[in-house]
Amino acid sequence: MNQPAETPSPVSLAQSSPTVGTFRERDGALEWSGRQETVLIEPWGPDAVRVRARLGGPVLDGLPGALLDDPPATGSTVKIEDGHGQLTVGALTVDVSAEGGLRFVRTDNGAELLAEERAHFWWPGPRLYTAVGNGYHRLEQRFTAYDDEKLYGLGQHQHGRLDQKGLVLDLVQRNAEVGIPVLTSSRGYTLLWNNPAIGRVELAGNGTRWVADSARQIDYWITAGGPADAQRRYSAVTGRAPMLPEWAAGFWQCKLRYRTQDELLAVAREYKRRGLPIDVIVCDFFHWTHLGEWKFDPKEWPDPAAMVRELDELGIKLVVSVWPSVSPLSENHPVMEQRGYFIGTQYGPVAHADWPDKEVASTVQVAFYDATNPGAREFVWSRVRDNYLVPYGITSFWLDAGEPEIKPGFQENLRYWAGPGLEVGNMYPRENARTFHEGMLAAGETDIVTLNRSAWAGSQRYGAALWSGDIPTDFASLRRQIAAGLNTALSGIPWWNTDIGGFHGGNPDEKEYREVMVRWFQFGALSPLMRLHGFREPGMPLGPEMTGGPNEVWSYGEEAYEILATYLRLRERLKPYVLKIMREAHEEGLPVMRPLFLEFPEDHAAWSVDDAYLFGADLLVAPVLTAGATARTAYLPAGARWTDAWTGETYEGGAPVTVDAPLDRIPLFLRDGAVLPITEPVAEPVAEPVAE
Repeated sequence: MNQPAETPSPVSLAQSSPTVGTFRERDGALEWSGRQETVLIEPWGPDAVRVRARLGGPVLDGLPGALLDDPPATGSTVKIEDGHGQLTVGALTVDVSAEGGLRFVRTDNGAELLAEERAHFWWPGPRLYTAVGNGYHRLEQRFTAYDDEKLYGLGQHQHGRLDQKGLVLDLVQRNAEVGIPVLTSSRGYTLLWNNPAIGRVELAGNGTRWVADSARQIDYWITAGGPADAQRRYSAVTGRAPMLPEWAAGFWQCKLRYRTQDELLAVAREYKRRGLPIDVIVCDFFHWTHLGEWKFDPKEWPDPAAMVRELDELGIKLVVSVWPSVSPLSENHPVMEQRGYFIGTQYGPVAHADWPDKEVASTVQVAFYDATNPGAREFVWSRVRDNYLVPYGITSFWLDAGEPEIKPGFQENLRYWAGPGLEVGNMYPRENARTFHEGMLAAGETDIVTLNRSAWAGSQRYGAALWSGDIPTDFASLRRQIAAGLNTALSGIPWWNTDIGGFHGGNPDEKEYREVMVRWFQFGALSPLMRLHGFREPGMPLGPEMTGGPNEVWSYGEEAYEILATYLRLRERLKPYVLKIMREAHEEGLPVMRPLFLEFPEDHAAWSVDDAYLFGADLLVAPVLTAGATARTAYLPAGARWTDAWTGETYEGGAPVTVDAPLDRIPLFLRDGAVLPITEPVAEPVAEPVAE
């Protein structure tokens, strides 16, 4: 159907060349075009649409993005009449004005969820295309701001805010700052900016603006519904996480760094000697011969087969650090450079960072493999497969520095296989995880977990776990991780963790830091993944010989050790519950770590709680986040009855409660009579033999 807007709404004469466009119906989609711009609105799953807009021709298919190629099937209704167009998909209706302005409303009552807004009554409109050359534009998409709106998601950040209304956030990947451009609103919609371009989002009081510094078209997806349904819809169109293997739900031991095979095995043996639960131990960086050779250095790791065999006998999984950077000293560098497997540059050589390497006194200029290049992914996986998987059966990898960690971080100088750095740079960490996911599947492996320092929309479908990067080691940093984890959860990444105790420093012999470690360890035991890591004092300069201070649970004194061991055992008892809620993430797309409002959207107060969370549906966790605290006040959502998991005392929801929180206790509350093995079982007394 091709139909002009015959009776357009009045337009202001002050506007710059007001346009009455043309509407078309295209196989259940609605298209508007005018003044060389095309806007296509398509059904994209239940209660959801995808919007694409381009200046200078029809919208383009096949551009890099987060959405799966085939959306879930759904019906739609298109109406074109009285100078307007309308597309309805379930609970979401899109109204399009004669001038091409979009307004998203609830189908049942017409209430506005979100609307485009002009920047100025004259020029520009809500969509701005500023040419940067060769068909690319700096793109701006503006929406109305609402005074009472709260906004969540957008990946992982260290600003400490759960509600991000009022912030300006760069859409870029950096250590500890992970840009995932999906936003959940308290008004009842979730929006994905389906564009891996470098840019920013402005959540101002006078408007919301999404910006891509250089791209070819505007592309976003929006769904109507509460936060839980929105997570189901979003994960269905970007991909759901695989089912977490049982071993990954337990305790991960790590430090910077175990320098030798003997060091690592000694730690694993000591955990078992003490009878402590442990499922994973991690082999960190510089275990390699050269950066980018992806194999053990035989001087420090003389018999990896024997090491893996012993760890298997102990019931411990080995995870190995794999970096995407390649030293010029690596045997792989010449062939990768010749085949074009490195990220290119617009100006200069393919060198992106300086980094120490073995057998050289100074740093060298390293390149990064281009994870957007299928050939480069296959090559890197072939090296990993032949050096780790095939000879030793190592099947899980730590993908560090995968932003990628270029220095300086000018994406505009980079040229990827998938496109210019400014257009596609944010997708690199997702494609890096894809290398290992596709490689493992091809090798017949199905339990796929990678630990990543960065991510993008859709990373979860490749089995990517995210951690919060190289963060400080104080209570303020611990406090910020609650919001970081919850916003990550609302960005579609269910597998998340922090370095327990923080990363940069921390003295195991200091009383003050031991308290931080205990409180962080309690939080870690109730996180989606539980991993102890850090660069403890005394540290050493960056280089192949470096290591940090001790970072095992017995490294923090006897009082702390007893508490940490208690929470190791708690995590072990909770593993069946952890796996249950991981299955909900796999099957439904619901996060493991949940803001209170995800389960209680009708409780207005729940939308503001940023210092506690739900672990699955049944357990409310209120970490202690201040030094010296022996009590904790926590808000319990209305609509449920809550039981203190330690004391058995019950409370009606809808009000804050204050409970005891001595050093050995993290406040936990069970929902509506849920039963979980929080307290340690009491040993049955041994009956004395009866004398005959």
